[in-house]
Amino acid sequence: MFNFYSTAGLIFGNETSLNSCSQIIDTLGKNIFVVSDRGLTELGLIEPTIKKLKKNCNIKIFNDVESDPSKKTLLNAFSDAREFESTGVLGFGGGSSMDVAKLVSLLLGSNQQIETIWGVNNAKGPRLPLVLIPTTAGTGSEVTPISIITMDDKEKKGVSSKFILPDLAILDPLLTTNLPANITASTGIDAMVHAIEAFTSINSNNNPVSKMLSIEALKLLGSSIKTAVFDGHNINARSNMLLGSMLAGKAFANSPVAAVHALAYPIGGLFNISHGLSNSLVLTSVMKFNSKNEETKKNYAYLSPYVFKNLDNSKNDEFLCNNFIDGLERLCKELNLPYRLRDLEIPEEACQLMASEAMKQTRLLVNNPRKIEESDAYNIYKSVW
Repeated sequence: MFNFYSTAGLIFGNETSLNSCSQIIDTLGKNIFVVSDRGLTELGLIEPTIKKLKKNCNIKIFNDVESDPSKKTLLNAFSDAREFESTGVLGFGGGSSMDVAKLVSLLLGSNQQIETIWGVNNAKGPRLPLVLIPTTAGTGSEVTPISIITMDDKEKKGVSSKFILPDLAILDPLLTTNLPANITASTGIDAMVHAIEAFTSINSNNNPVSKMLSIEALKLLGSSIKTAVFDGHNINARSNMLLGSMLAGKAFANSPVAAVHALAYPIGGLFNISHGLSNSLVLTSVMKFNSKNEETKKNYAYLSPYVFKNLDNSKNDEFLCNNFIDGLERLCKELNLPYRLRDLEIPEEACQLMASEAMKQTRLLVNNPRKIEESDAYNIYKSVW
């Protein structure tokens, strides 16, 4: 038996962010609270949609969301939305903006205290109507029941609940064409991590639907990430990346991610490194650790040809597994992503602190196919220092 939850509605295609305004208003009502970030508003990326919406409804924009949003930012957004008497929430941006939008809609609709919502299925709902429009291809947040917030002590806490799945997700590839190459690369690897970890998760809800979605996501992402990074206006590559990210999001929304994310969170929380880059830094080292598990080795071997089609797939599992891991390592370097913690000015002595912090991510570590102790986490951090 397994459960599979997903976003109620999804619209995909060029200019859908502009052409779906009537659906947005029908869903969110007359007082729409928009959650975004300052970079997007200064670029004018959300302006065409907002201008069209304003003809038929009232708009309040909160654009103070930072990368890896803080609890303070969430509370400020919630306060502004409540004062505005919002009838619905529109998250318009990357994963950070969408994560804040989810929890604003929940806190407005449910009257739950913020201290009670963290963890799995503790957010009970209801929430205000919610629409999400991603501007990056990576987090898949537009189709996941998950929101991640950085606490005052730099620990990252998550909310996982079907009540924060949006009513509608609108995916417009044109919104992603101006993403810088480094962000395209790191968010793209993040999406690939989602697919890999969803496929290999030992969560009791690991299911065939998530596995199927993971494979399709890896096909799209693996074939398009280099083109999207080095030829950002290639709309076919951008479409594949956005679609692949969404499919990976649906996969891990129901078959949760594991140790790569658990070890990435302390890097981001303690040193203000983006989530996608934090994932890419530890990805292959965690995979090498996990591959000591025979079932996981077989899973990595199985996934390998979907990403690296030039491999000799007649080889044994050991060969294919190693080539999958080595191929991902090469890919991160080819995308010009930093691959050493020291290159990001993270001191070697921080490895122990990060290992200790990673052990707090029990929600994620229980899904990993091989048990990770604090000493294992330390060795992984040291290997990428």
